[in-house]
Parts: sequence; structure tokens; C-alpha cells
Amino acid sequence: MSIVKEFKDFAMRGNLIDMAIGIVIGASFGTVTKTFIDGIFMPLIGLVFQIEDLSNHKLQIGKTNVMLGAFAGAIINFIIIAFVMFMIIKGMNALKKKQDAAPVVAAPTKEEVLLTEIRDLLKNK
Repeated sequence: MSIVKEFKDFAMRGNLIDMAIGIVIGASFGTVTKTFIDGIFMPLIGLVFQIEDLSNHKLQIGKTNVMLGAFAGAIINFIIIAFVMFMIIKGMNALKKKQDAAPVVAAPTKEEVLLTEIRDLLKNK
């Protein structure tokens, strides 16, 4: 088997494609969330606490600036993304439980059909 064929088989697996789509959507969602936090949420929180913009808030210790606002924004961003991922996984697990709970009725095999016919014939005698 050639390496190209092995790679094609690997790349075309359903799980790998699903994972790639999830990564792209997750990165996009992270960008949207970061923009929301930095552009809308943090300035509004800054207004509440009467600070210009919380995302730019710095604490000066000696000659060093500690970026408290950026750190707070990153934490809020993480919490929002983690919560959304939790809700998505919770929903997927609920759907999976419904699928697993549904009884699967298999079609009878040829042997089972034949045995049923023999049983019915013997019953009628």
C-alpha cells in the first residue's frame, strides 16, 4: 500500500473531518467571543466601575505594568467558551442517549425464517 493511499484513507476518516470542522468552528467562535469581551463587555464593565476601559486597565508596580484588564478579559473569554462547549457536549450526549435507548429490531436471518416456518408446520400437524 502506498503512502499516498494510506494518507488519503487517514485523511478521509469521518472522525478526522469532524474534528477539523470542530477546530475551525471553535477558533471562529473564540474570535467572536474575544471581540465581544474586548469591544463590548469590558468597556461596559469599565463604565460601571468608572474606569476608562477595563481591558486596558494596568496596575503599575515599580516600572512594570501588570495588565489586569487583559487577564480578566482572557478569564471571562475562557469561561464563556468553556460553558458553550459544555452545553454543546451535554446536548450531544442527550441525543446519543436517545439513540442508544431506542430498541434496534434486527431483521430475521434466513435460518430464523426457515426455523419459524418449520415450527409453524409442526404446530399445524
